[in-house]
Amino acid sequence: MGSTPQRSRRRRWSALLGAAALAVTAGGALATPAAAASVDVDYPTHCVPPPIAGIPPIDGTTTGKITVDNATPKVGDTVTVTYTVVKPAASNPTDLALPADIMTPTGKVTLGGAQTGSVTVAGPKKNDPVPGKGPFPSFSMTGTFTVTAPGAITLSPGDYNIHTSYILELDTPCTVTNPPAPVSETVTASADPPANTRAISLGSASGAPGAAVTVTGSDFTPGATVTLAGRSGAAQTADTATVTADAQGRFSGSLVVGDRTTTGVVAYEGSAWNAEKGAGPVAYVVVDDTPVPDGSQKLTTTVKAGTLSMSQAGDAVQLSAVDFGTGGASTGTLKTVTVKDFRGGPAGWSLTGKVSDFTGPGAKIPAGKLSWTPACATKAGSPSTCRAGSAGVVGSAGATLASAPDATLTGGEFTADAQLSLDVPAFTPPGTYTGVLTLTLT
Repeated sequence: MGSTPQRSRRRRWSALLGAAALAVTAGGALATPAAAASVDVDYPTHCVPPPIAGIPPIDGTTTGKITVDNATPKVGDTVTVTYTVVKPAASNPTDLALPADIMTPTGKVTLGGAQTGSVTVAGPKKNDPVPGKGPFPSFSMTGTFTVTAPGAITLSPGDYNIHTSYILELDTPCTVTNPPAPVSETVTASADPPANTRAISLGSASGAPGAAVTVTGSDFTPGATVTLAGRSGAAQTADTATVTADAQGRFSGSLVVGDRTTTGVVAYEGSAWNAEKGAGPVAYVVVDDTPVPDGSQKLTTTVKAGTLSMSQAGDAVQLSAVDFGTGGASTGTLKTVTVKDFRGGPAGWSLTGKVSDFTGPGAKIPAGKLSWTPACATKAGSPSTCRAGSAGVVGSAGATLASAPDATLTGGEFTADAQLSLDVPAFTPPGTYTGVLTLTLT
């Protein structure tokens, strides 16, 4: 008889936990800042609590959101997906306060459109404490999929399950009542062209004005007509010739270079230069051996290549305060980063950032809670034009703040900024939390 009260207490705790697990699964997923294209969607869910809970199924409306780290991937790229249950359909139905870090979510994201199937997602065993009768915190679940087809791929919230580990190990599965749920996010995939392995070499690196240079090529389309052309910086000169690639895609031809401003030679298929069907430029110098007239002096100058560098307007950002019990977005503005690309070559650049966890008084805010909305500007006259990175999570894995593509001639001066938002959980202990955002320029 001595063990009967203990078993009775165990059943009572199990029932309370079953109810708690059900309330969580009708809603929550760790709030993750959304990419600009994603939207919240509502969909009915049918949640079945563990049998030991003694609670009937609950049918409610869940608000969910799907976000991705790359909304414009290429075929073959891997896309990271985050499934967030934004608004639970129920709160803690009991007076029992639940401790932190007892809930582990898993689920599915449904793919449609150009690519069908599902993505398995899972979240960490992490949650804020839940007061009795109080609202449940959210949980996030992440996973990846590989793009296999070009076109618009839709992503919709799917079924999910919450596993609770508190006294007993319990599962509460929730299914979408009328699948598929509404589309929350769409990615547009582009075809990934095969790698361009075309290559050319020159018989000499310099010559007098009007001299012919031998151009040898490989890996061009067999039988294709190939144009050989001089290049002056980013512009093509009037010096051109055509050759035909043999059955193995090789050729050898002669190009007469008469333009004294020529800095390189290219070869390409088609009617105009195309980086995907061309090769070069290979450096070539026209040696101007024009005699200097009597009473004259020949003046020569050299433009020296510089470096790729960055500087910051400061090294500290104070984000706005949030209230204990409410939490939410702690916002601020990244100190302006100036990028100077004075190399003068064909290479572009990429400026990325990653952040550490925000540590505070005996607690931390995960790095994945920080998101940004990047912006960049190009100084007038720059050969390159910078591109802002996508809005979304920064996290410990990192994200792109700004970049400039490869081109025939690159360079310039650029400024990059971002609006920052740290999603602070409602019951984060009061105090100051600090994280380090590291920027890398390559």
